[in-house]
Amino acid sequence: MSSTRIKALAFGVSCSLLLFSVAQAQPASNQASTMEGASTSKQAQKATKKAERKARREKKNAELNELEKNGYNPSGDQLRYPQNVQNAGRKANPKGAGVAVPASAP
Repeated sequence: MSSTRIKALAFGVSCSLLLFSVAQAQPASNQASTMEGASTSKQAQKATKKAERKARREKKNAELNELEKNGYNPSGDQLRYPQNVQNAGRKANPKGAGVAVPASAP
């Protein structure tokens, strides 16, 4: 093969590779926008989970505060644990509509 043919072949291969890389770069920009949308939805999911976790914690703390107002002491006598919570729950709901038990109770 002559050096002219080798140069022409090398030039052709270089052009093909260049065109191939340009063709690959265009869908990547579309993928970037798709990935940006995915990260936005991940952020939205994370924010939703955080809000749900915060609401559950507030509910649990409100229930525990209500039981403590009615005589339950979480760091007190653990030998009569279930009975102490039930008694405080009955005081909190004297109509017997249900016993308020902390969300963390077994």
